[in-house]
Amino acid sequence: MRFVYEMIRIMNGVANISRSVAQAWLTGVWLFLIAYFAFHTFQGDSSLAALKHLGVQQLKLEAQAADVAQQKFALEMRVSKMGGGMLDPDLLEELVRGKLGFTHPDEVIVFLN
Repeated sequence: MRFVYEMIRIMNGVANISRSVAQAWLTGVWLFLIAYFAFHTFQGDSSLAALKHLGVQQLKLEAQAADVAQQKFALEMRVSKMGGGMLDPDLLEELVRGKLGFTHPDEVIVFLN
């Protein structure tokens, strides 16, 4: 009979160890998942650093878009002076002198790109 009680005690000990291992395994899985997501929060293509980089890039592109819009407006104004059946005499003179190279004796022409 004593042998049976000893075997039951050993089996209970094995069951306790088995439960502890199962709990430790589950804890390890949770720790791995937390570490995995924490790592990818700060590293990689979808990280916080990449988000900050995209914000900086957005500001640069917005500034570039504003410059392009300003150039477009200037070109539209210049084109509007040429069209509509009426040509601005000053613009026409500027274009002709630029193309043909004509100047008055008292003028100095400076070409700007």
